[in-house]
Amino acid sequence: MTASAASLSAVRPAPVIAIHGGAGTLNRAHISPAQEQAYHAALQDVLRAGQAVLARGGSAVDAVCEAVRLLEECPLFNAGHGAVFTADSTHELDAAVMDGANLAAGAVAGVAHVRNPVLAARAVMLHGQHVLMAGEGAERMARDAGLEMVEPSHFSTDARRAQLEAARASQRGAVLDHDGAAALAGRALDEDRKMGTVGAVALDAHGHLAAATSTGGMTNKRPGRVGDSPLIGAGTYADDRTAAVSCTGHGESFIRVAAAHDLCARMAHGGAALGDAADAVVHGTLAALGGTGGLIAVDRHGNVCLPFNTEGMYRGFARVGEAPETSIYR
Repeated sequence: MTASAASLSAVRPAPVIAIHGGAGTLNRAHISPAQEQAYHAALQDVLRAGQAVLARGGSAVDAVCEAVRLLEECPLFNAGHGAVFTADSTHELDAAVMDGANLAAGAVAGVAHVRNPVLAARAVMLHGQHVLMAGEGAERMARDAGLEMVEPSHFSTDARRAQLEAARASQRGAVLDHDGAAALAGRALDEDRKMGTVGAVALDAHGHLAAATSTGGMTNKRPGRVGDSPLIGAGTYADDRTAAVSCTGHGESFIRVAAAHDLCARMAHGGAALGDAADAVVHGTLAALGGTGGLIAVDRHGNVCLPFNTEGMYRGFARVGEAPETSIYR
C-alpha cells in the first residue's frame, strides 16, 4: 500500500448501515415487554446482517438490498411477507434502490408475485435501460432476472387481513400502511397512525453510499395507488457527494416536496450539515404540509441521522466493529 493510500484508509469513516421499519404514534400501553423485544430483535438481526456485508468489504448497495430483503421476509413490517391489503383484498408492492456512486437507480411499483421487490428494483437498476417499472412489465423483468416468484397469498397474514376488516368497518377509506389495526392488541405503534415502509441506507468501506426502500402501501387503499417509496427523489435517494436517504410516512406529502432529494440538495447547494438538512425536511417542509413520518440518512462522512415528526419510528444503525443500536420510541 502506498503512503497516499494508507493515509486515505486512515481517514475514511467506518462503514455504517441504518434501517427503519415504519413511523407513527406510539401507545406504550398496547405493547408488552416481549412484543417490544421482538421488534428490537428483528431490527438487530437485520442490522447485523447488513453490518456483516459491509465488514467483508461488500458494497453499500449489497448491504441495503440484503437488509431490506430481510425486512421483507419479516411479518412484523409492511413489506413483502406481511404487506397490507388493498381495498380489493390484493397486494401491491413497491420498492426502489439507488447507488450513490453513479446515481444508478431502479424501482418497481404494483408488483404482486415477486417475493422480494427490492431485488426486482435492483434488477431494473442493473439492466440499466429504465428506472421505474410497474405491474406485469416489472414482474416479467423479475422473472427474466431469475428472481423467485410466489403466489400473492405469500404476502398475506391474519393480522393484515384483520387490519383490512377493521379499516372497512371504520368506514375511513384508505389508511396509512398499517392503519385500521387499532383494535388489534399487541402493536408497538398506534396502528391508526403508523406508516409501515421499510428501508436501509449505508456507507461502505470504499466511501460509496446507497439507499433502498420497500413497502406494501396503505391498508384499504384504492388499487393502483403508488406512494413515495419507489419514486427516486421522493422516498429514496443516494448521492456520494452528499447522503443516502430512505423515507417512511405519508407518501403523498413526501412526493410533493421531493423529500429525499430535498435533503441532499440542501447539503449540496446550501452547505447544510446532514442533521440540519434532515430536520429542515422532516420538521419544516413536511410539517408545513401536515406530512407525518420520518427518514433515515447517512452522509459521506459516516454521520447518521434518523429524525421523525411522529411519536416513534422503528429504527437502528450499526457501524462495523460496534454493536447495533435500535430504538422505537422518542
